[in-house]
Amino acid sequence: MSLLAIHVPGTVLLASWLEKNGISRDLQQYYLKSGWLESYGFGAFKRPNENVQWTGALYSLQRQTELQVHAGGLTSLSLQGLSHYLRVEKEPLYLFSPQYVKLPKWFLSQEWSTRITHVKTKLLPVKFALNDYSQDGIKLQISSAERAILECLHLTPNRFDMVECYQVFEGLLNLRPKLLQELLENCNSIKVKRLFLYMASKVNHQWLEFVDRSNIELGTGDRVIVKGGVYVSKYRISIPKELTAL
Repeated sequence: MSLLAIHVPGTVLLASWLEKNGISRDLQQYYLKSGWLESYGFGAFKRPNENVQWTGALYSLQRQTELQVHAGGLTSLSLQGLSHYLRVEKEPLYLFSPQYVKLPKWFLSQEWSTRITHVKTKLLPVKFALNDYSQDGIKLQISSAERAILECLHLTPNRFDMVECYQVFEGLLNLRPKLLQELLENCNSIKVKRLFLYMASKVNHQWLEFVDRSNIELGTGDRVIVKGGVYVSKYRISIPKELTAL
């Protein structure tokens, strides 16, 4: 099989994947010596004169390995034009995966334009509520807006500001109630579900009336999300005073 026939410009070519597609290790070394390939870390190559961005590297992880990893949280919302502040270059790149996933060294060793934050979590079912996203001919799997906002809430308050999360929430006018229902019923975090319902009620978007709260397990007892915060009795959570003032 021709190397050019299977290569998507701007992406990484993994040695194991090339071998599966009929390009032996010996042939890979021949391509490397002849200048058809350049080393891109252990077990990885790139085409000469191609500039690989994180999108191209993530594409290769998703398409050429069995790792379950996707762009989520604020990264996904920013790519979809739904974040309050469009700061994709300055914000960390949020990658979400199951807890057992380890990103390969070739990926972690690159100097990307943005810092990588790898979130290992069992918050939501693997592969559920992901969307295809295309940029410069590179197709990625990213969180749907419905999944992404839950991922943002998962990172609050320690790794993502809760007030900014609420400001992002305000712009989510067109979330799909049916998908939200499935996500909330399968979400493994009581904190995230209570925060979601609190913010949704505060924003009062129309889609909220189609979410059946009776089927969402909210646990028992109080949740102190921030110390010294304001207690919201309906959802039994303590949240920042700045959030209640909005």
